[in-house]
Amino acid sequence: MEQPRIYPMIGLMSGTSCDGLDMVAVTFEETSSTWNYGIHAAETSAFPTKLGKNLSTCHLLSAIDLAVLDVDFGKWMGEEVAAFCKKTKFAPLAIASHGHTVFHQPENCLSMQIGNGWSLYAACGVPVVNDFRSLDVRLGGQGAPLVPIGDKLLFPEYDFCLNLGGIANISYQVDGRQVAFDVSPFNLLLNHFANKLGHPFDRDGRLAEAGVVNHLLLKQLNELPYYQVQGAKSLGREQIDRDFLPLVTNSGVGDQDLLATLSAHMADQVAASIKNGKQGNGKLLCTGGGAYNAFFIHQLREKTKGHVEITVPSAHLVEFKEALIFALLGVLRLTGRPNCLASVTGASKDSCGGTLFGLIS
Repeated sequence: MEQPRIYPMIGLMSGTSCDGLDMVAVTFEETSSTWNYGIHAAETSAFPTKLGKNLSTCHLLSAIDLAVLDVDFGKWMGEEVAAFCKKTKFAPLAIASHGHTVFHQPENCLSMQIGNGWSLYAACGVPVVNDFRSLDVRLGGQGAPLVPIGDKLLFPEYDFCLNLGGIANISYQVDGRQVAFDVSPFNLLLNHFANKLGHPFDRDGRLAEAGVVNHLLLKQLNELPYYQVQGAKSLGREQIDRDFLPLVTNSGVGDQDLLATLSAHMADQVAASIKNGKQGNGKLLCTGGGAYNAFFIHQLREKTKGHVEITVPSAHLVEFKEALIFALLGVLRLTGRPNCLASVTGASKDSCGGTLFGLIS
């Protein structure tokens, strides 16, 4: 009997919602083409106030301030990982870090995530893999989404995997080929308008549920140019700030009704993506912070009846699936196997992306 290959890893995720740093200590077991995982521990470290503010506005910083933030953020992540490993008595082979996205402009061959790898390594002494997007972008791809290969290898029992983070993205297979894309903005916009109403986020979607959908704005949102693009596509903060936010902000609609309208719009777009997947009556795994938005999940279930059965898993998987999959991307990079799929990103070929820090060849 073949002995499984064992890979203890730390996965780090800092998403566009700026909720904090997700950390997962996980051991992967690989036998032939089968992957299993066991999560030893997982937690989210809240950003210190100044760091969190700088990360949320990092796309507006000067070049020197951004360079300093890159180093400071890497050091802070390394310190958090060191404390996490000491507390959990976990000894990882390496750390796989997504970093924090500043710019995402694949049309300009650019996708930039900060969280300096050398700073991270120096602060914790554990080898680091980061910068997973750049190679794919240089190969003509979107550099996103990156999680679909993890969906394929770790969650094959599901026909669809939907992540509701700052941006909603989905992945599924068509004729044995993995397909994935960013569906629409999600918490980046919902949290923005919840903040204006004095809330850090719209808990359970209660604010949206109490609002009234503005059907003119809903129509305008559903007709935005992004939704006319077919095939590989991804959303960056820049595109949301340029195309979505002005339309919503200048609509004259009250903030609570905006939340109701945005929720309806996002449910429309996710439902359309599922129906276009042509999977019949399949199974969908829903993760990310938006999976706790009960009002949105109810809307989505209503709009996808007869197409999918929606599963919201345990809190660990809801909150830490992306960090878990980045840990897997790190394993694939360390073992020299593709971790970015051209069928997803539109690149010229599959690639093995990621920059290594502190690793002995």
